[in-house]
Amino acid sequence: MARVDETDDSHTGSEGSPAGGTSAGPSSRGGALPGLLKGLAVTARTMVRPSHTAEYPDVEPDLPPRSRGVIALLEENCTVCMLCARECPDWCIYIDSHKETLPATTEGGRERQRNVLDRFDIDFSLCMYCGICIEVCPFDAIHWSPEFEYAELDIRDMTHDKTRLGQWMPTVPPPPAFDAGAPDPKEIAASQKPARRPPAGAGA
Repeated sequence: MARVDETDDSHTGSEGSPAGGTSAGPSSRGGALPGLLKGLAVTARTMVRPSHTAEYPDVEPDLPPRSRGVIALLEENCTVCMLCARECPDWCIYIDSHKETLPATTEGGRERQRNVLDRFDIDFSLCMYCGICIEVCPFDAIHWSPEFEYAELDIRDMTHDKTRLGQWMPTVPPPPAFDAGAPDPKEIAASQKPARRPPAGAGA
């Protein structure tokens, strides 16, 4: 077994520091004063610049038109298809409905049934504002409104029923215009197609 010489200091300097190293003395901290002065200079320049802070609520914020503020409901477009409630990740949409029988409009016709919306509630205390419900709605019954001032003191008041959701509809901005070079939507293109002519000899 080799014996270790405890007096060997070939790897240490004269003051016990590693070979080639320098001790942390006052000279190594000489860069602190220039750094402090540079920081104070930045602070002084910032203090004399004008502020760009909007003093809300005295100054209304200039929000983009597609801001996700609150969800609005156009009740007459809702067919109670339940897509929005099924696709909601937070399950914060509550819908109730009943079926209503419509009489036949022509003699000998059949009666029809339709869904009547009884309840459409959104709990904004659970909503994560992902917008999935608006994207999946096939009849444009749900829309984004940029309004965001609907804070409440009671969390139970954050649930908006269909009447309150409908009151947000006037604040919904109009949809953006199509690009000048974009093709017409397929619904419009189909309606503008000329009527098909019956093949020759079909009526003979």
